[in-house]
Amino acid sequence: MAEKKALIAMSGGVDSSVAAYLMVRDGYSCTGATMRLYNNEMIGEERESTCCSLDDVEDARSVARRLGIPFYVFNFTDDFHERVIAKFIRCYECGTTPNPCIDCNRYLKFDHLLRRGLELGCDCVVTGHYARIRRDEATGRYLLYKAADLSKDQSYVLYSLTQEQLAHTRFPLGELTKAETRAIAEEQGFINARKHDSQDICFVPDGDYVAFMERYTGKAYEPGDFLDLEGNVVGRHRGAVCYTLGQRKGLGLAMGAPFYVCAKDMEKNTVTVGPNEALFSTTLRANDWNWFPFPTLTEPLHITAKARYNQPPQPATVYPEAGGFARVVFDEPQRALTPGQAVVLYDGDMVVGGGTITEVCRTNP
Repeated sequence: MAEKKALIAMSGGVDSSVAAYLMVRDGYSCTGATMRLYNNEMIGEERESTCCSLDDVEDARSVARRLGIPFYVFNFTDDFHERVIAKFIRCYECGTTPNPCIDCNRYLKFDHLLRRGLELGCDCVVTGHYARIRRDEATGRYLLYKAADLSKDQSYVLYSLTQEQLAHTRFPLGELTKAETRAIAEEQGFINARKHDSQDICFVPDGDYVAFMERYTGKAYEPGDFLDLEGNVVGRHRGAVCYTLGQRKGLGLAMGAPFYVCAKDMEKNTVTVGPNEALFSTTLRANDWNWFPFPTLTEPLHITAKARYNQPPQPATVYPEAGGFARVVFDEPQRALTPGQAVVLYDGDMVVGGGTITEVCRTNP
């Protein structure tokens, strides 16, 4: 039998390093690869909590050397700009809230990197994500499941993986806890065994996405009016792109009670604020769906749904609509459902599918 080959996506963190070790242990001929996604001068000061920095490359190289596997750095900066950064900026300027980690997985890690791996004769691409892949023998379809360690589950950011991508992807950490992963790294003497997990968007290391956008585009976003729910002007803001739905901090308004961002009009450059109860809704519409147990949704399903990464799945019903859209109706009102974010559907631990929120309905259908 021919030796199986794997391309390991090594970010320099502990998770991908242990994933590489597990594949070597299991008899795969492995090659490590780090994606160069941006120039460090573009994002300013480096921080330990980001990924893809120069230090991360050296940490990945150190682990690869310890494992005795080849290591490469692939330059995907142009693709990352086009597919992730440009979309990130475009979404904010259009009034939606993007999720660049999902786009990076979709277009870079499991598209460009996978194709590069196949060109090198590899059977699969391996990452340190906490999720599980299984094949349904009855249908032949590949299914995505939550990780065994639900506190580290990353299935939400993996919902866009196609059947072809799932067939050539491995998640060795899917059955492990984070503590078990770190213990393996300690046992193997990896330099990054105690390294902190990445928290921020990699190209916005200080969390100030507006400053990044201004620096990257050369634009200065114009101030405008804060409005109340009746349309009255109640203050001035720094630019509508600077605010996200549900935001309370940093508004600079003295309203006598807590107020939150409830809506934005990008053409008029206005931001509408209101009380917390104005943020709740039960219904959203989404498009750009990817389904796992079946090619497309043909009938309503009662499922659980997550409309943001850290949200526990909430009971809901999904209804198919024309033009590739679907409507999700939650059993209970949800706070700050946000266009541009992903909504991911589950049946127990199995991911049913996911799409991009395009519209939030403030009243029941």
